[in-house]
Amino acid sequence: MLTSRERAYLRSLAAAADTILTIGKGGVTSNVTAEAENALRARELVKGGVLDTSPLTPREVCEKLAAACAAETVQVVGSKFVLYRANKDLPAGRRIDLGKA
Repeated sequence: MLTSRERAYLRSLAAAADTILTIGKGGVTSNVTAEAENALRARELVKGGVLDTSPLTPREVCEKLAAACAAETVQVVGSKFVLYRANKDLPAGRRIDLGKA
């Protein structure tokens, strides 16, 4: 569980991040879940977007992906969402240090 300070720090990092996941009319499929899993493993922080054609709201998409990937929801604003999952296997320089929060 993230504290509000950690969540605020992750939101600040996500503000400059590119949107790498896009959810469309197919919703949350196994392919989308696998992409989210790979992105979380490589980056720890993933920003995604939900198109208007999606059958799910951005909040629903974020909750489904967070549950499927064992990740934390950082924020959902408009059509964008941010997920976080720590990865201890990443080199120290690429890991997000929540101690800075």
